[in-house]
Amino acid sequence: HWHMIPLFTAQPSGKNMEDATSSNPQSIGFTEKLKSWLSWSWTYICAVWFAMVLTMIYVLRSPLKLQDTLTSASVFLNTLTPKFYVALTGTSSLISGLILIFEWWYFRKYGTSFIEQVSVSHLRPLLGGVESSTTTGLFSSVNGEAEPRPSVSECKVWRNPLNLFRGAEYSRYTWVTGKEPLTYYDMNLSAQDHQTFFTGDTQQLKSEDTVMQKAWRERNPQARIRAAYQAIEMNHECAAAYVLLAEEEATTITEAERLFKQALRSGKRVQDQITSLGPFEIITGKDINLLVYIKRRLAMCARKLGRIKEAVKMMRDLMKEFPLLGMLNIHENLLEALLELQAYADVQAVLAKYDDISLPKSATICYTSALLKARAVSEKFSPEAASRRGLSTAEMNAVEAIHRAVEFNPHVPKYLLEMKSLILPPEHILKRGDSEAVAYAFFHLQHWKRAEGALNLLHCTWEGTFRIIPYPLEKGHLFYPYPGCTETADRELLPSFHEVSVYPKKELPFFILFTAGLCSFTAMLAMLTHQFPELMGVFAKAVSPLEQYSQNLLGFNIVLFNRVVFASTV
Repeated sequence: HWHMIPLFTAQPSGKNMEDATSSNPQSIGFTEKLKSWLSWSWTYICAVWFAMVLTMIYVLRSPLKLQDTLTSASVFLNTLTPKFYVALTGTSSLISGLILIFEWWYFRKYGTSFIEQVSVSHLRPLLGGVESSTTTGLFSSVNGEAEPRPSVSECKVWRNPLNLFRGAEYSRYTWVTGKEPLTYYDMNLSAQDHQTFFTGDTQQLKSEDTVMQKAWRERNPQARIRAAYQAIEMNHECAAAYVLLAEEEATTITEAERLFKQALRSGKRVQDQITSLGPFEIITGKDINLLVYIKRRLAMCARKLGRIKEAVKMMRDLMKEFPLLGMLNIHENLLEALLELQAYADVQAVLAKYDDISLPKSATICYTSALLKARAVSEKFSPEAASRRGLSTAEMNAVEAIHRAVEFNPHVPKYLLEMKSLILPPEHILKRGDSEAVAYAFFHLQHWKRAEGALNLLHCTWEGTFRIIPYPLEKGHLFYPYPGCTETADRELLPSFHEVSVYPKKELPFFILFTAGLCSFTAMLAMLTHQFPELMGVFAKAVSPLEQYSQNLLGFNIVLFNRVVFASTV
């Protein structure tokens, strides 16, 4: 139950493949040899060219009258007034400042330096460096052969098992704050989910199903609601229409529960059909998906209305009735409800089944396991006492569980420790990403607060994880290396007013620091030269070893800085 972007690679087939493999090797081999020869000879060619230029200048020094030219230039520069240097330094400061602003904007938007990106992409291959498209190094096999980086599989987008109701929760937030908590990308994924699970095969659609299929695609909420009423007019037993009304038109959880019960009654014939036909494998299609969705949302309504034991029973029955639908992650709903009941033994029993090495992990699994182990020792935990006597076995297990959870999703602790403000969770999450951290902390922060001392233990130990994995993008400790695609996907899933958490934290590129220093230095020179022209002249004479060039030192430095800025820009 996820979405991912497929990657396709065009490959020749049949005779075309044979022709491609038989006719291209010679030309490809010649191109590669020519490229390698140019890369090898580049350094030597530059050295020979530089030596030839120096030799020619030395030979032609008399015809070119270089000494007279230097003398004339020195006289010209000596006649320049301080205003010229003020203008020169001011222009240099302005240019470097503009470069700084552009570099900062590009780094904030794309996460990299424009100058460094151009250098790596275009200049390094010409100078004989390694091309940026190579995959050898970080992900190489034992034999040294490159392995493809598993970026596509790492960046699957999953349905949030605890997603809120649009009409009763998301819309109320919009009415109060005027902000949209859901992005168009997130809502579009939900529309695709509903089309896939609730409409089934397009060749066997009924008239009301056709209307509902169009309703899920509507961008305007009112248009979706009108389409749902139209489908009910066509068939009063259209359960999918009642589901849409419960999700989007109902303004309270009580009203949403009433509409879901109506949808369940409309789909009662499907439940009778399941009972009469026997094994789950016999029944497939939209009716099963719709029935599971309705029962799950009814359980969530009961949880939100305070009927927690009823919600737990409904979730357990649903998991027993449809054991093959583990990808829906109903156990995460069950874990949250059991934590609310403080039934920690039942929570441990659920974790024993789903916290298995062969099953996919989630922030709920990892952090709930850490919470249970931290709860056993956190009440009497003291950092000072632990530093004196060392950690006990139970405390060590709790710390290791916290490190394991932080390695899986390093964004969660800042939300649990309230170092970062929470927002409403999205309808889809990216595992190990900021979206998953928001969704987990939104529902589980209260459970961590209820366990006395658990947050204190988390605060004292969570940063130690980063000493275990100093290079998370290259090598993990208990999990695979941290995927590098989470920032981009989270920016699509989370609203624009939320500051997306980035891990590992990116340092400012060299060229941003360089242009910032250059802009500040040249601006300071311009101001000092304008305010104290005589003093700056005395300072230049004191710094220069040759008195005849002392008045040109400042101008020479500024020209040099301008050339460095120009070279960096190119």
